[in-house]
Amino acid sequence: MKKLYGVTVAMVTPMDRHGKFLKEPMEQLTETLIARGVDCLYPCGTTGEMSHLSLEERKEIASVVVKTARNRVPVYIHAGADTPEKTIELARHARQIGADGVGVVTPAFLHTGSREMRNYYLEVAGALPGDFPVYLYNIPQCSGNDLLCEDVKTIYENAENVAGIKYSYLDLNRTMEYLKVGADFSVLHGCDKVFASLLVLGCQGTVSGVAGVFPEPFVEVYRAYREKDLDGMEQWQKICVEICDILKCGSNMAYFKSGLEFRGIPAGHMRSPQMDLEELEKENLFCILRDFCRKFHISEKLTEN
Repeated sequence: MKKLYGVTVAMVTPMDRHGKFLKEPMEQLTETLIARGVDCLYPCGTTGEMSHLSLEERKEIASVVVKTARNRVPVYIHAGADTPEKTIELARHARQIGADGVGVVTPAFLHTGSREMRNYYLEVAGALPGDFPVYLYNIPQCSGNDLLCEDVKTIYENAENVAGIKYSYLDLNRTMEYLKVGADFSVLHGCDKVFASLLVLGCQGTVSGVAGVFPEPFVEVYRAYREKDLDGMEQWQKICVEICDILKCGSNMAYFKSGLEFRGIPAGHMRSPQMDLEELEKENLFCILRDFCRKFHISEKLTEN
């Protein structure tokens, strides 16, 4: 069972100005991120504008990434949807196309209590083979629902294919609770600005949207961590914090798409109701990114060495 680890990239979904998915830029982005040394890929999640995509679009995007990756890195498809039936459909499709596993966000918008949360995840996990891994995904600031540690533990103990959790809220006490769920339970975090600290606490990695635009400092943090180079890890983490601030830490995905445009990947446009950056905003961002690259000796273009 392949698990998520290290620098797992939450990928954007390239779209044209009419909101149509762009296959070739997605292929280019996949190839480039692998070449830059990321460890795993995670399309169709929050960063990928999942809530604006149809089931068929999500299947197409998943297929493009899995086919392009060619088993060079693990690929997990985010399959969470607004009903268990849709989630199971997307998860089964991910398995059929050769993905290594799926992530499943909590139910959203309507309040979901512990009994309902447990039932939801056990239904989804039970609809898949026992050797096909499922990661729970808790992002309460977006979903409106929280995945409590006691519920995670119950789900984990009753579903052999639940491998871990992606947690995208900076509550270190909750993170430590998740780390105690089970000896083999995998915890990845979405708070890029404390990536190094979370690794030291015991998390297996990050699921990062910022790393989908500037993978280099995140890859270096993880390399330094593996090599027990604490000074190097600290220095690269400071660079991660700077680029997180520049790209607004995922609060506006338009910064990611414009950042990729700056780096030579035609990531395209946002889908309505979200909007692209205005031209003046984009010009200002490009100037800041140019200075950032010069300051830290990072290539402006992702495809350059």
